[in-house]
This record gives sequence, C-alpha cells and structure tokens, in this order.
Amino acid sequence: QVQLVESGGGLVQPGGSLRLSCAASGSIFRINAMGWYRRAPGKQRELVATITRDGSTNYADSVKGRFTISRDNAKNTGYLQMNSLKPEDTAVYYCNANVNTYGPSRDYWGQGTQVTVSS
Repeated sequence: QVQLVESGGGLVQPGGSLRLSCAASGSIFRINAMGWYRRAPGKQRELVATITRDGSTNYADSVKGRFTISRDNAKNTGYLQMNSLKPEDTAVYYCNANVNTYGPSRDYWGQGTQVTVSS
C-alpha cells in the first residue's frame, strides 16, 4: 500500500507564494510520473502540472510562468512552488503519483490540501 500526504497549503494574499509538498510512503519500488491537480468550488478537477521521473514537466496554461513543479526521487517527494498567486488559484490541491509497488503500476492520490488566495 502507498500513501501520499500533501502539506503546505493555507491562506495567502494575492501576489503571495506557497510551496506544497507531497510525501509518498509505503511499499514503493519506483515512482513514475507525479502531478498536481486542483478542484475549485463548483468546478471540476483540473490538471495543474506534471513531472516525469527524469524531470520533464508540463503545466496548465493558467499557471505557466508562476508555478514550478519539482521532485526529489531520493525522498519520494514532489513539490509545487506557487508564486504570484491569484484569487482564482483558490482550490483544494491534490497530489497524484503513478507508482510501481512490487507489481503493475497504478495511480495514487493524496487527501488534498486547501489553498486560499484572498485579501
């Protein structure tokens, strides 16, 4: 079994920054791609950013130039640095990871962390 635990959310003023972390633990053989998604009130979940094991990244247009996804493979941890935050970034942010345990890979999700951007 694999657990993903997000941290780093909170309340921040417009223009501020937050750094989210996603720590994976359990029977992990290898973490493949990792990603961050978000769900704003009344909206569907949307992709924010993804990163492959070798560091290739992909971003939603709405966060390009403001958010940076990264990972530390030795620590089984992913990060999302969020700068120049806007009220429309307010959402619950979820970590996703595609993980090989000692069998076929599958996707795992964290419980989510709330990010609120408001003055």
